[in-house]
Amino acid sequence: MMPLNKNSAFIFFGVFLLIGAYITTRLFTDEIPIDAAEREIKDERNAGAGPTYRVEVPLDCPGFTLTGTCPTNYPTTSPSSSADRPPSKTCPEFFRWIHEDLRPWARTGITRETLERAKTTANFRLVVIKGRAYVETFEKGFQTRDTFTLWGFLQLLRRYPGQVPDLELIFDCVDWPVIKSADFSGPEAPPPPPLFRYCGDNQTLDIVFPDWSFWGWAEIDIKPWQMLLPELKEGNTRTKWENRQPYAYWKGNPDVAETRLDLMKCNVSEKQDWNARVYRQDWFKESQQGYKQSSLASQCIHRYKIYIEGSAWSVSQKYILACDSVTLIVNPHYYDFFTRGLMPVRHFWPVKENDKCRSIKFAVDWGNSHKRKAQAIGRAASNFIQNDLKMENVYDYMFHLLNEYAKLLKFKPEVPRNATELCSEAMACSADDQGFQKQFMMDSLVKGPAERAPCAMPPPYDPSSMYAVVKKRESSMKIVDLLERRYWEKQGRRQQKP
Repeated sequence: MMPLNKNSAFIFFGVFLLIGAYITTRLFTDEIPIDAAEREIKDERNAGAGPTYRVEVPLDCPGFTLTGTCPTNYPTTSPSSSADRPPSKTCPEFFRWIHEDLRPWARTGITRETLERAKTTANFRLVVIKGRAYVETFEKGFQTRDTFTLWGFLQLLRRYPGQVPDLELIFDCVDWPVIKSADFSGPEAPPPPPLFRYCGDNQTLDIVFPDWSFWGWAEIDIKPWQMLLPELKEGNTRTKWENRQPYAYWKGNPDVAETRLDLMKCNVSEKQDWNARVYRQDWFKESQQGYKQSSLASQCIHRYKIYIEGSAWSVSQKYILACDSVTLIVNPHYYDFFTRGLMPVRHFWPVKENDKCRSIKFAVDWGNSHKRKAQAIGRAASNFIQNDLKMENVYDYMFHLLNEYAKLLKFKPEVPRNATELCSEAMACSADDQGFQKQFMMDSLVKGPAERAPCAMPPPYDPSSMYAVVKKRESSMKIVDLLERRYWEKQGRRQQKP
């Protein structure tokens, strides 16, 4: 056999590496389906990927301070609106509820008179004309709810310049919905006033919209969602599910609702352990201590976490669901824009409102006895939050909701006499440096027009698909109810034995 020269040896070695790589790849892909592996990698990349911008447009604070007027040099078109952009992905399933929320006006549209009737309890009117925003304030919102809600609107305009249509809307920043569907039923009833807010229920027609905390809750040092989401994901890795405390955890203000005061009775005592560890949150004390005990990313140390409504829906739900823990949801009466995409037993475990303690004890005992199934529920919820509720989708929900809403307007939007023009400079440049308000605005600032197009809206529910969703939800609830009844019947038989 002839000896190999240096070039031949190099070629031989390269071929050897290629063959080895091929064999190794086949071994791995034989064990892991390629499509599943690629999907998992794609999900991880999507979850951690930040927004991409071709052009960044910083705030012009010196110019605004000098002139007191909003800049006019921001791009009026978006790269994402270009005709040569590739087709966008389909929006998450819960976007289909946009069609349902706007259905009350599908036949009649929204007239000027219909819109004006929404002012009764509202905080502000927002007007968008040619990509510029104007606000008419009716009443100051609680804390900075209205401030950060308006900031969110402005960031949407920065993300998709030239793509948000002209519109007028009226917004109420109070928790509970007020447009009663019973007041607008029947053939002679007028169309309901279109009022935007953060939550709704099955008896009202308020239009749900992402809440202010996605851009930060300055009063209690909760960071903007874009910053907080990766922190929550990292927090999940600190303690493995099986090593977490095998109890249900809740911490909050119980004084805002009777149902929360009732939950406090489920805490462990000398006489009874309901598998719950519930704590009263003293926000005044927390503010004095710099919110050191309120880090959301550090609270994923229990296998189970409880979500319970306050005076209405609570912004805490998204933080709880993101924890990899099994979320025990006490029968809710309200929904926000994304929670209608959650399914019992798949994303959370339902808890009876009128029998909380026993229901929580059963849920924890069941989960500790079915660890793999319980972990799967917790993981499904956190994956939903990380993937379907990333900030990119929050903006796309806003975009599609406003576009569909604008199609219903039967009048030409106008700027009211006492309205003021609003831009990011007007809010952030003049914000007080003390506290977190200015910091959170800068942290959540959209840097420039998005390169990616908004996701593609899924179609409305037809009667059969809506029926399927409702029946699936009811079926899951019935299964849990049956398991719980059998559990307590078994416990009763044990106690009766001599």
